[in-house]
Amino acid sequence: MRKLIAFLGIITLGFFANAQELNCVLAINAEQTGRPNEQVFRTLERSLNDFINKTTWTDKIYAPEERINCGMVITITEMGSDKFTATLQVQSSRPAFNSTYSSPVFNFNDKDFSFNYVEFQNLTFNPNQFDSNLISVISYYVYIILGIDADTFSLNGGTPYYNQAKNILNVAQSSGFKGWGPNDGNQTRYQLIDQLLSPTYTEYRAVQYSYHRNAIDVMYDNQRKGKGRIILSLKQFKKMNARRPNSFLQRVFFDAKADEIEQIFSDGPSVKITELVEVLNRVSPNNSSKWSNIKF
Repeated sequence: MRKLIAFLGIITLGFFANAQELNCVLAINAEQTGRPNEQVFRTLERSLNDFINKTTWTDKIYAPEERINCGMVITITEMGSDKFTATLQVQSSRPAFNSTYSSPVFNFNDKDFSFNYVEFQNLTFNPNQFDSNLISVISYYVYIILGIDADTFSLNGGTPYYNQAKNILNVAQSSGFKGWGPNDGNQTRYQLIDQLLSPTYTEYRAVQYSYHRNAIDVMYDNQRKGKGRIILSLKQFKKMNARRPNSFLQRVFFDAKADEIEQIFSDGPSVKITELVEVLNRVSPNNSSKWSNIKF
């Protein structure tokens, strides 16, 4: 069983009997609008949970224990009659082999999320058509979640799902909504999928696989061995960092993993950490306060 984890302190993951690939909990936070109790927010929240968890996103059959635990929080900051301005926090995790531990793999805040929505409107995903920015953005992140999860189980296993996300981006680019274009910023949906599929950042996906499949999955049986393999895995970032120092994709990785790395290397059997701390401070200087806590 996957360990149920909290997302942003307000979500507890649950099981959906009709779920396909995902066990996802989506929450709407409308406090900033000054009208958080309006029925439209409850309707939207319920409709999006059904949309994510009852849509068949792939041609694979997922057993209940294989379904991916994830969460999304839409924080609505402004609203008109049918226009909404928001941010979207997306998180996902994957289970560690032979353990109840769930390892975080993705933690991303999309700050360019605006959409139109009329209460009770039908939400249906069409991969070759832009129906709404709401559908396109949520569907895009579903495939990002699927891709990252697949990458943690097989080297570059997420490519088919990333290609689906890229297709959604291509279809949405003419919509005029921010986040889909190459000139919309440095930390956008466009940049995320572009870098995930770029050979310039190939080490990111190699680390996702080796860190989880070769290290996290052996931690239950041999913590010392798992720690050693995590160190070897993270050292791969040195090459990517040399080409693109402090890259966006590198920050995406450590936004998900920094707390876990700190905890793993602050407890349990001791290993040599000098090189690890040096690498971490070089490739993720923003988390230096966490790396200073590493003692084992």
